[in-house]
Formats: sequence, C-alpha cells, structure tokens
Amino acid sequence: MKKTSKTFSFVVNKVSISVLCSSLCVACGGGGTAAATASNQATNANSSCSVTQLESEMNSQLAQISTDTDFSFAVEREDGRRYMYQRGSSRMQTLYESASTSKLVSAVIILRLIEQGYLKLDDKPQDRINAWPIAAGAPLASMNLANLLSFTSGLTEEPLCINAGFMNFESCVSTIANSNANNQIVPGTEFYYASTHLQVAGLMAIKARGVASWQEVFGEFKQQTGLFKNASYDLPSLNNPRLAGGMHWSGEEYLEFLSALKKGRLLNAASMTQLLTDRTANAKLVYSPAAALGEVWHYGFGSWHECQSSSFNCAAAMRISSPGAYGAYPYWDRNKSYVGILARQGDLGTFTKGVAVERAIRPKVEAWLACSG
Repeated sequence: MKKTSKTFSFVVNKVSISVLCSSLCVACGGGGTAAATASNQATNANSSCSVTQLESEMNSQLAQISTDTDFSFAVEREDGRRYMYQRGSSRMQTLYESASTSKLVSAVIILRLIEQGYLKLDDKPQDRINAWPIAAGAPLASMNLANLLSFTSGLTEEPLCINAGFMNFESCVSTIANSNANNQIVPGTEFYYASTHLQVAGLMAIKARGVASWQEVFGEFKQQTGLFKNASYDLPSLNNPRLAGGMHWSGEEYLEFLSALKKGRLLNAASMTQLLTDRTANAKLVYSPAAALGEVWHYGFGSWHECQSSSFNCAAAMRISSPGAYGAYPYWDRNKSYVGILARQGDLGTFTKGVAVERAIRPKVEAWLACSG
C-alpha cells in the first residue's frame, strides 16, 4: 500500500517542514524566545495583564499570520471564557470535511457504548461480526476492540472500498479483514495509522447495539448529548462512512464536543482513564504522521499524545489531539486545562500548516489562560 494513496495520510514536503521549523522555534526543539516570553507573561499575569488587550493582540497576530486558506480559531479556558477568531470567509459555523479529526469523536461514541454495556474492550471482531473471515489460528485472530481503537490491531492494508461511496459498509469490513488476513502481525505490537481499525470497531458497535447502520449509532449519540446537531458522517457516503475521517462538522460544534469531554459530561471516570491511557508505549511505531514534524507522538484511543521532541520524553496524555489532513486541529491541553480548535479545510496533506498556525499563537494563548485581569 502506498502512503500517498491514503485519504487521511498527512503528506508533507521538505518545504513545509522548513517553513514550520523556521517560523516556530518551539516546534523543533529548544525553549525558544516565544516560549520564554509566554512563561514570563504567565508569571506576571495576575498582576499586570489585561484579558481584552491579549485578545486584541491575538486578533492582530492571527490576521497577519501567513496561511494557505481561511480558518477559524477558538479556545475555551477553565473558567469558561472563550476566545474566537474568524478569518476571511471562514466562520465557526462553516461545515468542513473532518479528515482525521473524526477519530476522537468515533472513539468517544464507542466508549459510551461500552459504558452502556453493549460492548467490552476485550471483545473480538468474531464475537460480534458473523462470518468474520480471519482464521482462528492466525495471529490477527487475537485482536480486540482495544487494539482497534488504538490502531494496534495489525490491520495495516487499506482496501479501496473504504473510500468508495457505493460500497456496502459491512462488505467493506469483510474486505479489510481478507486484505490483512495473512500479514502475521501480532495485535498490540505495532502502531499503524490507518482507517481500517475504526471501520471494524464501528461494525462491532453497530452489531452490538442491534441497529442497521452507523448513522443510527451516531443519531443516538446526538440525541443523548445534544452535540453535533448539524454534523454528519457522510464521506464517502452515508451508507459507507469512514469513521476515521468521514464527518462534516463546524468548529463551533467541535469546540462544544471538546468542552463537554473535558468537563466529564461524555465519559465516566473509568472510560476517561481508558481514553487517556497511552496505548503505544510498548508498541513499535511503524507508521505515524507526526514524523512530518520531526516528532514522536504516542496514541491512545482515537487521539494522539503529543510530544514536541524527536523521542517520546513527555508525560502521557498531557496534550491530546486529533488533527486532520486538511489542517484542522482540535486539541485538549490537559496540562493547562483548556480546549481549542483550528477549523479549516486546506489541501490534502496540509496537516503541518494547521499545526503551524496554532503553535504560532500558542504563547499568546497561554498568557491569556493565565490572565484574570
């Protein structure tokens, strides 16, 4: 399988990396002047800062920043205050293609079904899916739902049906299994970023819930939570949605989702612990888009554990995110207790450009977080 054929692969060239690294010292090692400035601002925040002045300064910086496409940016801090910026034609209500930002949403939906007793993390595909084609003696026969949610299932080969709207969802899952059946990978040993894992997990959820489609599963989630009222899993089609990257959502909707997740309104404590556990600490990182940044990130359930380093020397789950190939970038910074999203839809493979915008404004955001004036 060629990486360039993946719908959700983060494609980046040397120019993109150079631009990112030269413009953001915090992105490529070292403390950097911007980071030091933010630290100094935070230290003196409560005594000398102005929230409204910082928001005005963020407006100016975001208006001047170089970008390949219009975007909206919003953050919410611990006290509930929000900052929002909209550039050009982009609005927080604009519906954008999700790319991989849908991975976190899909994982949370499935974790809620586990809470409700429909599924278990140690369930295997053959426990839920009739005629699961992987032989009992094959290494892949041991994969379970936890492996699927953490992309360590061993399903590395992506068949074309994942991107074909006319295909049947369940038939495509069978094709995924057959395409990978003889690869000899032991589940849990390798991390491979692909769309295959969540398709299988999604069919397990559909079968366990006793409904006909993912649309019904998602509809129930929307009804229960009041979230994503205008969003849909409709790519490549409603009948064959990609759970790893097939949503349309607005930045406003995604920020509400992140806020609810942070506040514990979507998952109970046990499920939150499962979501935030580093699932790749002992797995070989075979394919990771974070390599485009020159960084090593780990993975939990449907979300990255970020680390701005060439080796994973960070505490797990301090900053989790689910960025997409079009440059959209939703995140939850648990270290500083805030959530945010950069909502945009650039060209395929502009993941690093979205990250660059957020990292450029982050020092000012962190000063804003610490300011009560």
